[in-house]
Amino acid sequence: MNQSDIHLLDLPDELLLAILKKLSNIDVLYSLLDVDNNRLDIIAQDKIFTNTINLTSIDEVILNRFCKYILSRIHHNIQYLILESSLINRVFHARTYPKLTHLKLIQFDQDIVLQFFNDKSSIGQTIKQQITDLTLIYNDTNDIIPILKDYTINVYARIITFFENLKHLNIEGSSITAYPGVLLYDLPSTIFSSSILTKLYINVATFNDCLYLLDGRLSQLNSFTVRVYDVDAPSLIVHNKNNRLKLKYFSLTCHSHIYTYDNRIIPLLHRMPNLEQLLLCLTVRNRNGLIDGTHLKNEILIYMPFLKIFTFDIRTWNIINGSLLTLSNDDIQQTFSNIRYRQIGCTVRYFLTNSVLCHIFTLPFTFDYLQCLTNHFPNVSFNHVLYLSICDISPFEHEFFIRLSHSFPLLKRLTVTNSTAQQNNNQSYSLIQFKNLNYLNVMTADISYLEQFLLNTRTSLPYLTELRINYEYLKTVTDDFTREATRLNCSKIKRLITEVTLIHSNDLFSYFPLLSN
Repeated sequence: MNQSDIHLLDLPDELLLAILKKLSNIDVLYSLLDVDNNRLDIIAQDKIFTNTINLTSIDEVILNRFCKYILSRIHHNIQYLILESSLINRVFHARTYPKLTHLKLIQFDQDIVLQFFNDKSSIGQTIKQQITDLTLIYNDTNDIIPILKDYTINVYARIITFFENLKHLNIEGSSITAYPGVLLYDLPSTIFSSSILTKLYINVATFNDCLYLLDGRLSQLNSFTVRVYDVDAPSLIVHNKNNRLKLKYFSLTCHSHIYTYDNRIIPLLHRMPNLEQLLLCLTVRNRNGLIDGTHLKNEILIYMPFLKIFTFDIRTWNIINGSLLTLSNDDIQQTFSNIRYRQIGCTVRYFLTNSVLCHIFTLPFTFDYLQCLTNHFPNVSFNHVLYLSICDISPFEHEFFIRLSHSFPLLKRLTVTNSTAQQNNNQSYSLIQFKNLNYLNVMTADISYLEQFLLNTRTSLPYLTELRINYEYLKTVTDDFTREATRLNCSKIKRLITEVTLIHSNDLFSYFPLLSN
C-alpha cells in the first residue's frame, strides 16, 4: 500500500484515538457520531470525549444537534456539564444524566436559583442529590443593589441547602465585577451551614462575614477562597486564638484599602497552623512599618509549619514619619533572603506628598488584577493581568506606556490616575498597541493622557468599547468631535461614561457611531 493511499480509518484504534484527543471533544462528537461508520461511532462515545461536555461558545447549529441527537447518545457517560444558564431547559429536557456530579453555569443570576433550585422544578429534583461540585459564574446585570441579607437568604443559603451532597461550591464574578457579597450579620448560623462542604469560593460583604463562615458552621471546610469587599467594617467578632482552623488552603483578596490589617487579618492567619497553601492580595494603609520579608516571616510564616506554597501581591501605602526609615528596592529585596517559597519582586516609591508605596509580590505574577502601579515598575512580564490601575504624581510619558503595553500583553481594562501633564508630548512617537484593551478610565487624569490614548498616531486601540472621561476634556481633545486623528480610536466605543448626566449633541453621536443614543 502506498503511503499516499493511507486513510484515517486504516490507522489502529490507539493511534486514531491519539489523533482525535488533540481535537475539541465537541468537534469530535459533532463530526463523528452518526456518520454511518460503527467504528468511528464507538470511538466518539469513548469517555475521553464524553465525560466533560462544554456547550459554551458554540454556534446554534452545533448546539441544536447536540440537544436533539448527540446528548441522547452520550448522556449515560456525562459527569461534568458546562453551559450558559439560558440553556438549562434545553439541555436537561434532552435527557437525564445519571453520572452527572459536576455542573458549571455561566451567566448565573438569582432568577436561576428561584426557577430551578427548588423541589417544584423537575430539573431541580433531578440534580439536587447528584451534584457534588457546583460552579456559578455570576452575571446579575440588575443595576439595583439588592438588600444583601435578603440576597444571602434567598440565593446563597438556598444553594447550599438545596444541593444535599454538595462538597465544592464556587461562586465567581470577575476581579472588577462585584456581585452581591454574603452578609451574615444578625442571621442564625444555620442559614449558611453544611456538614459536608469542603471547598468554598465566594465573595463576602465584610471581614465579619469571613469570620462567620469560619465559626464552625462549615465543619469540614479545608479550602476557602474569599474576596472581602470591606475589611475595615466595625468588628463584631472577637478572635478566639484557641480555635485552630482545619484549613489547608486559604486565599484572601481585598481590592479596597485596608487600615486594620494588624488587628484583623494577622490574628486570623495565626489560627491556621495546618495551611499548606496561602494566597494574599491586599493593599494596606498607614501601618507602623512596611510589609516586607521580615514581617511575613515573623508574623505569618512561623505560624504555618506545613506551608508549601505562598503567593502574594501586597502593597503598603504609608504616611512618612520619623519612625519610618528610607529604604531602597534592594533593602526590601534583602529581607526575603531567607524566604524559600518563590522568586520575589518589589518596588518602593517615595512621593513628594510625604508618603511611600511599597509593593511586594511573588513571581511569576499569577493575579489577573493589579492596582497602584507607578512609574517605577520592574521589568517583569505580567502575562495574567487583565485589570490594571496606575497612579503617580510624576507624569506618565509615552515611553512608560510603551513598557506597559509590552509588560501587560493581555490587558483589557486600564484606569489612569495622574493630575500631572505629560512633558514631552511634542515629540514624534512610535505607535503603541493595546491589542486587547476594551475599557479605559481617565476620569481622574490630566487631559494629556486622553490625547495620548485617542490620537491614532500615538496609540492603537482596536477594541476599545468603553471610555470613562471628563466630558469637557473629550470635547477639547476631539475638537468638538471633528478631529480626524482621534476618530479611529473612538469608532468602536459603545459606552461613554462622563460626569455629565445628559448629553445632547448630534456631533457626538456621529463621532461615536456605536454609541447608544
